[in-house]
Amino acid sequence: MTVTRTGATFVSPIVESRRWVQDVTFPADRPLINVSQAAPIDPPPLPLRQAMSDAALHQDAAHLYGPVLGNPDLRAALAGQMSAHYTAPIRADQVAITSGCNQAFAAAIAGLCGEGDEVIIPTPWYFNHKMWLDLSGTKAVPLTTDAEMRPRVEDAAALITDRTRAIALVTPNNPCGVEYPSDLVRAFYDLARAHGIALILDETYRDFDSREGAPHDLFGDADWDKTLIHLYSFSKAYRLTGHRVGALATSPERLYEVEKFLDTVTICPNQLGQIAALWGIENLQDWVAGERAEILDRRAAIAEFFPQLEAKGWKLLGLGAYFAYVEHPYDMGSLELAKRLVQDASVLMLPGTMFTPEGDSAGERQFRIAFANIDRSGLAQLFDRLANLTI
Repeated sequence: MTVTRTGATFVSPIVESRRWVQDVTFPADRPLINVSQAAPIDPPPLPLRQAMSDAALHQDAAHLYGPVLGNPDLRAALAGQMSAHYTAPIRADQVAITSGCNQAFAAAIAGLCGEGDEVIIPTPWYFNHKMWLDLSGTKAVPLTTDAEMRPRVEDAAALITDRTRAIALVTPNNPCGVEYPSDLVRAFYDLARAHGIALILDETYRDFDSREGAPHDLFGDADWDKTLIHLYSFSKAYRLTGHRVGALATSPERLYEVEKFLDTVTICPNQLGQIAALWGIENLQDWVAGERAEILDRRAAIAEFFPQLEAKGWKLLGLGAYFAYVEHPYDMGSLELAKRLVQDASVLMLPGTMFTPEGDSAGERQFRIAFANIDRSGLAQLFDRLANLTI
């Protein structure tokens, strides 16, 4: 029997978890608390929506095909923004715009890997990265993390074979929230460069990093683009999730290969989304700073509230950006417990089994809490419900 590409991977955890709640009626005094998805549910700020509306009405090009690698003005603006953020020169021809950051990852893999090649990814992993590797016929090689949810360079070095094409990191991390220290990122970059493979660095959540300034110095290397493939998303910064605008930065030679993939899949990124992203870069710096401050306050709230769960046996494993990653104390697997939480506590959050290889005992004890759409008051209610579970 033929195993299709889609048959080679699992159902998206977001899709699966939505099925758990679609026919459930929650008590009026205990509405659903949904901390399953790491995406803002509010629309973009009104001035940005007005700019998009004006473009839709008055810019004919907003409705036409554009360049495969993205509009030149947005590529130049993002290169400038990145140059300022990382205090290093980044050129527009080293930047491409994609239809979301997931597509940026897919395009990078398409340009790197052939059938049966390998990519090393830390566990717990970002599930869409694992899904795409499965779909593309690329072997995902799990890299275990330490007690602080950080991957170890020496462990990665031991996994490199003649089929390894890349190491893929996410920082701030999804699902764990952990911000990888600059020296750790540098060590992985040096490892990749020494072995002639790529370092794919997904910084989708960089706008919500708690650290000030550049989180690493890789762009300061004159030949950074020979090793580094940098991924970014406009979805989180400007609430453009539905418009699918992401980005990829690497060498022009790699972008030549990426262009083939993008032209085959979407032809060009969404025009209105690109117009919105450009307007955001040019006008929303202070607004994004306010969004960051709110996310950091929610992060602080979790740290303040967590002792109430700790007293019940829970452990906080990672915290940052949009995520807290926790360990539960119960004598049951996290998938079974996740479904119990829907019924018994009106809480939807994703179990660690959705971020780890099948049979991984650590995943059976873990959960991701995505707090992008839950404020301090909501977090207090969430922690009360978790602390008062009777299992």
